[in-house]
Amino acid sequence: MAAGLPPGGAWELAPVRIVRAQFARASRHLDHLEPGLVDYLRLPLRTITINLPVEMDDGHVENFVGYRVLHNSLLGPGKGGIRFHPEVSLEEVSALAALMTWKCALVRLPFGGAKGGVTCDPKQLSRREQRRITRRFIADLGDNIGPYTDIPAPDMYTDAQTMAWVYDTYDNMHPGTNNLPVVTGKPLELGGSKGRNEATGRGVVLALERALSLGVLPGLDGLDGARVAIQGFGEVGRVAARLLPERGAQVIAISDSRGGVLAEDGDSLDLDAVTAHKADMGTVVGLPETRSITNDDLLALPCDLLIPAALGGQIHAGNAAGVQARLIVEGANRPVTPEADDILTRRGIQVLPDILANAGGVTVSYYEWVQNIEHHSWPLDDIHGRLRARINDATDRVVARWRGFPADCPESSGELCTDLRTASLVEALQRLRLVVEQRGIWP
Repeated sequence: MAAGLPPGGAWELAPVRIVRAQFARASRHLDHLEPGLVDYLRLPLRTITINLPVEMDDGHVENFVGYRVLHNSLLGPGKGGIRFHPEVSLEEVSALAALMTWKCALVRLPFGGAKGGVTCDPKQLSRREQRRITRRFIADLGDNIGPYTDIPAPDMYTDAQTMAWVYDTYDNMHPGTNNLPVVTGKPLELGGSKGRNEATGRGVVLALERALSLGVLPGLDGLDGARVAIQGFGEVGRVAARLLPERGAQVIAISDSRGGVLAEDGDSLDLDAVTAHKADMGTVVGLPETRSITNDDLLALPCDLLIPAALGGQIHAGNAAGVQARLIVEGANRPVTPEADDILTRRGIQVLPDILANAGGVTVSYYEWVQNIEHHSWPLDDIHGRLRARINDATDRVVARWRGFPADCPESSGELCTDLRTASLVEALQRLRLVVEQRGIWP
């Protein structure tokens, strides 16, 4: 789905480089931050690499490599998903764990950041093989995960069933205690929370709605009449596409890994038809009465709002100049590179960053964790209300800090960045810095 390599090649898209650059830009706003403390807040606390021999359905043994990174535990146990993907690497998992630390700090959850993954292609694996990989991974992690240590969740190409296997494996290894809080995103019958499956997409819409009401996009103070293009029709993009029209927005284009569709008449897509076509054909491309477009085309469409909700590195130095959206909302993790951030900022295009826009998933995961500890379940309306309140609060703080930045915009790495991403990161890092000062350095 990536829109080609940028002029700087793979270097610009490197996950750890992106996270380091974002951290460096935010840390310039923090006075008197000691170098040792900078390293403590930036570097992972613990990294684990595991070789996983697994017996495949035909009887041969194949080795897979799994990773789990605990980035920080200042605020509480680690929290972060487990992904199955051919391109999973320690570098990628480390970068995503750092984003989770900042996300939890920003939304004020009692968690540190973590992430995990197994390098594999789930499209080439049976469910039995995926189950064996999951169980072996969790068994080998042992006590490096736990309800008060590090709590996994679903991520790319893992789901509620995968989390059920995580829970069952851990529970069999730790009998006699309440192990439900060891993992979130479970099926409802195993202690999962109502609203968890749609939480990330719902959070995207809630953060966007609140930001517009606060005036981040002049001339558009709400979603009514807004023209939206969405890259990605997975859990995040699909949920956002369903919720946006309920608030008056027009979804004019949507895509998946094979390409996208644009409404021929310039009006809204029929999302029921899009969903049905995707279920029948495996792609949104080819939907009758639409024009097929590439993912590159979608990123360059004239629209009010662009939601990249697929993979990282989609908007970079090579294509940021062609973006015609007025506001970008990051449904995916790190879809916009730092170089693209600079280009977009100079062009007056704001980016609602991932650590705010897609924080709905970890927020409702927190609610699931609390419900599991209390042996209780909350009604869906209660969860939706709690999610809205927390996303609104975080958005209010980010916009207030953004408005407090100097009016001038950076054009070199030596100047202060004053965009919404930097505002979000400064808000998160200020909280982490305060917690370090209050707790002190042990021993």
